[in-house]
Amino acid sequence: MSKQKIKFGSKEIVFDLEYQERKSLGITVYPDRSVAVKAPLDAAIEKIQEKVRKRAPWILKQQSYFLSFEPLTPPRKYISGESHLYLGRQYRLKIYDSEQDEVKLKRGFLEVYTSDKSKARKLVQDWYKKRAESKFPEIAEKWIVRFKKYGVEPSSLVIKWMDKRWGSCTPKGKIILNVELIKAPKGCIEYVVVHELCHLIHHNHSNAFFELQTKEMEDWKKWKERLERVLA
Repeated sequence: MSKQKIKFGSKEIVFDLEYQERKSLGITVYPDRSVAVKAPLDAAIEKIQEKVRKRAPWILKQQSYFLSFEPLTPPRKYISGESHLYLGRQYRLKIYDSEQDEVKLKRGFLEVYTSDKSKARKLVQDWYKKRAESKFPEIAEKWIVRFKKYGVEPSSLVIKWMDKRWGSCTPKGKIILNVELIKAPKGCIEYVVVHELCHLIHHNHSNAFFELQTKEMEDWKKWKERLERVLA
């Protein structure tokens, strides 16, 4: 396997090239936006580059699509006055001295009570996780029921912090949602849920996948764009 690259306008596409016993060229774009090309053993590098260049618009489109699933929320310092999101709304962080560790959502403020301000980050993140564990199953339930008509159902719903994805669907049908989604509006959360449920039926991003996603959630593009704006 070797690293190759081509220029397409102002863009550069880097891809892993592997030669195999096959008759045609295969191009795959992975969720981490990496590109893999599998070529016949006798394929000339010039021909391979030419074919990759022809598919460049599709490759860039796929990479852009996967980019929308990468959380880009800027780092927080967890100090009083800082703005934090919850279900699409902004809340001002207030830290109070207290013997008891606690987080409350109150009149436009995210209030943290603690005797040690250095614990504010963990307290807030733990609070987000508990909220996500409570809210996500409620939000997902109607969609899970709706998808049963296709004869599919997730084996489980897991909520955890993820670095690179808003959600994922394992080959065994487990749907994983990023805790970070609790900061986005409900419609954005539903969009990610629907997206992953569609993967129970179509395991790639084929035309059939997007047709199903549009059939079940006509305005998914609006919520996808909203997710990119809110948590970018």
